[in-house]
Amino acid sequence: MTAEEKIKIAVKALDSKRAENIQVLKVRDLTILGDYFIIANGNSTTQTKALAEEVEFQLSQKGVEPHHTEGMNGSNWYILDYTDVIVHVFYQETREFYRLEQLWADAEQVDISDLIIKEGE
Repeated sequence: MTAEEKIKIAVKALDSKRAENIQVLKVRDLTILGDYFIIANGNSTTQTKALAEEVEFQLSQKGVEPHHTEGMNGSNWYILDYTDVIVHVFYQETREFYRLEQLWADAEQVDISDLIIKEGE
C-alpha cells in the first residue's frame, strides 16, 4: 500500500472519530524517520486513545500493521509507525506542549481538505 493510501485511510479514520486539527506534513526531505507525519488531537484521554485505535483498526482491515507503536497502554501521545507514514495522536494539551508542527515548520503541508467531512454535510 502506498503512503498516500495510508494517509487517506488514517485521516478518514481520525475524522470519523472527530479528531481536531488534523494535519499531514511531508517530511521526506527533512528526516529519515518517515515520509509523512499525520498529527491530530483529541479533547480527552479517552478520545485520544479511541482515535489511535481507530487508525490502527482501519489500516489493519486493509492488511497494514504498524511497524512500531508507543503509548497504547494509556498515554497523552500515541504514535503509530507505519514506516513511511507516522501517525501522532495527542491529547490537546500535550500537542500544545510539544508543538510538532513548529518543530517541523520546514515540512510541506499536505492538503487533506477533500478527506475531511465538513460540519453539517
